[in-house]
Amino acid sequence: MPQVYFDHASTTPISSVALESFIEQTKLVGNPSSLHSYGRLARKKVEESRETLANLIGCHSSEIIFTSSGTEANNLAIKGIFWHRLREDPRRKLILISSFEHHAVLDPALWLGESEQAEIVMIGVNKDGYIDLDQMESVIKDRHEEIALISVMHSNNEVGTIQPIKEIAKLAEVYQIPLHSDAVQSLGKVQLSFKDLALFAMTVSAHKVGGPVGVAALVLKKGVDITPLLHGGGQERDIRSGTINAAGIASFVSATGSAMRDMESNYQKVFALRAKLISTIQGQVSDVRLNSPLEGEILPGIANIEFPSTESDSMLLLFDAEGIACSTGSACSAGVQEASHVLIAMGRSEAQARSSLRFSLGISNSESEIEYLEACIKRVIDRARAAYRG
Repeated sequence: MPQVYFDHASTTPISSVALESFIEQTKLVGNPSSLHSYGRLARKKVEESRETLANLIGCHSSEIIFTSSGTEANNLAIKGIFWHRLREDPRRKLILISSFEHHAVLDPALWLGESEQAEIVMIGVNKDGYIDLDQMESVIKDRHEEIALISVMHSNNEVGTIQPIKEIAKLAEVYQIPLHSDAVQSLGKVQLSFKDLALFAMTVSAHKVGGPVGVAALVLKKGVDITPLLHGGGQERDIRSGTINAAGIASFVSATGSAMRDMESNYQKVFALRAKLISTIQGQVSDVRLNSPLEGEILPGIANIEFPSTESDSMLLLFDAEGIACSTGSACSAGVQEASHVLIAMGRSEAQARSSLRFSLGISNSESEIEYLEACIKRVIDRARAAYRG
């Protein structure tokens, strides 16, 4: 049975250059914070990687703070900026986010609402998955003195829409409000420049771009302070203490460099595969509905599709039995399925959200894998609908 991986938005296979870099660096001994020659060599490798990454994503090397994950970087941005801004002005208790943020932004914001008396305002999105700029502008104009920060993802992880971050940055700049963007899904797939976007902070992560799990970065505008989450040795501008992951960082940067060097050709390849996947599914299951736009400001590889009269969890397991990995795009807690908050925010009903799957493609996918999907999808959906009818 073929094994087909259509879940690249969840995590990507580690690239050969990233693996080679990781192995090479792990052979070296030395804590990058140590003063002896071993430590200095490790530090040199880290700083070279930091400089390279800065050049790739359009920022200054001093603006990169390495973390253990995108979730940590988002928590550091959301909580750290909020606490610092609140301390400067006790009126600043308002956090603006989109209504379909990743849980790594949504949950820390909601936690601040529950534990720190923050007010969370979620800006709506339209049925196609793009943020409502008019509502954003209205809230900023009316309540700018109360706003601690704004956080809007660069691209959505479930439907693949790229958000108008530059336009939001212009609104934030008028009132000097910090703007953070979770750009984890965008790195290496589309153009991404911290400077050009005029951001205050931005999150990127290694394992979404062919790097290893366990390393990411918060890009934080130089010359500004935020409140740390971790205290210890004072590494990473005294904002993120902890032993620096030299091997992970070197591998992260190698993967990013490779992806960005080939980004245009990779985009065209993956976008063409996505188009073939969508047309293949539509050809085999006539009543499917697309939750992702067919074209426009989108990531090349994400296709979120509704299969009416099914349950997404059943489809996921049936596809897995055929050797095909995809995603429900929903969260499960204690065995209880929850409808995707992303699709709900886009105006889908709970039933529609519960019957949707995300297929996310990468450069390692091929046309033959889509042809295999074509051979078994009708069987999978027929079984899923039989289970749904009970």
